[in-house]
Amino acid sequence: MPPAFLGSPLRRRTLLAGAAALAAAPARAEEPVDTLLVLAVDISRSVDEDEARLQRLGYRNGISDPRVVQGMLAGALGSIGLAYVEWAGSEYQRLVLPWRRIASQRDATEWAEALAEAPRQSLSWTSISGALEFSGRVLAQAPFEGTRRVIDVSGDGVNNSGPPPEAVRDRLVADGVVINGLPIVNDRPTFGRAPPVPLDQYYRDSVIGGEGAFMIVAEDFDSFGTAVRRKLIREIAGAGGAGRFG
Repeated sequence: MPPAFLGSPLRRRTLLAGAAALAAAPARAEEPVDTLLVLAVDISRSVDEDEARLQRLGYRNGISDPRVVQGMLAGALGSIGLAYVEWAGSEYQRLVLPWRRIASQRDATEWAEALAEAPRQSLSWTSISGALEFSGRVLAQAPFEGTRRVIDVSGDGVNNSGPPPEAVRDRLVADGVVINGLPIVNDRPTFGRAPPVPLDQYYRDSVIGGEGAFMIVAEDFDSFGTAVRRKLIREIAGAGGAGRFG
C-alpha cells in the first residue's frame, strides 16, 4: 500500500512545505496575463534519473524556445503567468518554481535557468488526483489575473495513489479550469505491471477536461522535448478549441 496515511512523517513534512510555499506567494495583483499555466510534472519512481533529466530539459528548452516565446508575446496582453509543480504519490506535491510573469525572451531564459538549478526528488507512486488538487490551489493563489487558467499534466503512469482523478478534474473544469495532458508512453511497465488501459486512452478519459482540452502523446522520454514544444505552442496560443487532441 502507498505510504499516504495522514500521520506519516513524510506526509506531514510535505504538507508543511507545500503550505509554506503557497503562503509565500505574493498577494494577488491586478496585473493581467493572457494565460495562467501550471506545469504539473510526474517525478514518481517510474521516472529514472535520465528520464527526469530529459523531462526538465524538455520544459527548459520548450519555455525558452523563441517560437514559444513568440506565442506568449502574440497574445492580447503579451504575457503569461507560469508555475512549475512536481508530484508523485498522494503524499507528495511541491511547488518547485512559484509564479513568474513571462513577457520576454529574457524572462523565459531566466525561468529555464532557474529550473536547471532547482533540486529534484523522486518518490514512489502516482497520484494524478493529488497533482490536480494541488495545482488547483496553486492557480487559486496566482498573483496575476489570467484570461485563461490551464493545468498541464505530464506523466508516464495511471493514478495508483489517492482517490481517482475524475472527481477532482470535474470540479476544476466546473470552475473554468482547462486540463491538458502529456502522457509519456514508454515500453516499460510501471513497477512490473502493465497499465490497465493504454495511457493515452486513460488520459483522454480520466485526466483532461474543459473547453478545448487536448493532449499530445510523447512516444517515449527521448521524444518528450518535441512534444512539450508542440504542446506549449498550442496551449499558449489558446488553439485547443481547434481540436480535442494533437
